[in-house]
Amino acid sequence: MATVLRTRRSVLSTLAATAALTWGIAAPTTVHAETPIKFQLDWRFEGPSALLLQPVAKGYFKQAGLDVSVDAGSGSGGTVTRVASGTYDLGLADMAALMEFHANNPDAPNKPVAIMMVYNNTPAAVFALKKSGVKTPADLAGKKLGAPVFDAGRKAWTIFAKANKVGPVTWISMDPPLRETMLVRGDVDAITGFSFTSLLNLEARGAKSDELVMFPFAQYGVKLYGNAIIASPKILKENPEAVKAFLKAFTKGAKEVLANPDASIEHVKARDGIINVELEKRRLKMAIDQVVASPDARAEGFGQVKLPRLALMASQVGDAFNTKTRVNPDAVWTPAYLPSAAELNILPAKK
Repeated sequence: MATVLRTRRSVLSTLAATAALTWGIAAPTTVHAETPIKFQLDWRFEGPSALLLQPVAKGYFKQAGLDVSVDAGSGSGGTVTRVASGTYDLGLADMAALMEFHANNPDAPNKPVAIMMVYNNTPAAVFALKKSGVKTPADLAGKKLGAPVFDAGRKAWTIFAKANKVGPVTWISMDPPLRETMLVRGDVDAITGFSFTSLLNLEARGAKSDELVMFPFAQYGVKLYGNAIIASPKILKENPEAVKAFLKAFTKGAKEVLANPDASIEHVKARDGIINVELEKRRLKMAIDQVVASPDARAEGFGQVKLPRLALMASQVGDAFNTKTRVNPDAVWTPAYLPSAAELNILPAKK
């Protein structure tokens, strides 16, 4: 009886395979487990995080054999530390924060490496109310400036001040939610913050755009790179193909976001249901125009860096951040995992 059953199963399997060939139906294949990758953003789920959430929602990572989870962050410094600890495989973090970690932890066994530039320019900017009399960067001398101690613009202030011949200023520290409020109230004369974050926060607190003056670092002589995708040495060594697949899928999703930013905000809304959709559309478009598809990004190519510029930044960060050791630009960046130049050609046509 057992022999008869086995024979029947064999015949049925043969018929099923024949039918699959006849009707073009794919025969069952072995399912391979997807490679898990934990990714941490630099900040909350806001407009720019659509760049990561788009390929997740569209299934591009899964198609590449990856099971990618994306978590919100609490600042670039924290993201660098968590990738270094192995808590996360990849992350989005400010290149200056990565350089600072390398130079202050020369003996750390797992120093993360930047593998794709996303924000070709630092989003750091200075904001002031016009009624304060600030018209040029030089007018900031002697003023009270406010920012959290870990703010990228505050930490790189000496680079901005040197480039614009700004005299000494007084710094007031506060938590991030209070920064724009203190400027509007007049508790400080100016603040540093990300251009596409602080501007919208100031407007939300009653300040009108024509009442503000803004000095983006990138437009005032400071050519620091901004946020990059960073990776742990462990995943680079143990699964380089997964890293390459991640960057290729990310690039595919990012191209869609750049082409139609409004549509991609739905994926941000899915992760944080209380966001202001119209506000985040504006934030994303500002980020694209100012740091992702900036003139420098167009000149250098999306995802890439120029080594002389990176070396200059390494020297500037070492001085401005007063690091324990000098920053080695060769240790913080590798282009080895990037997609091809054709695949990286994703920046939309210049308006």
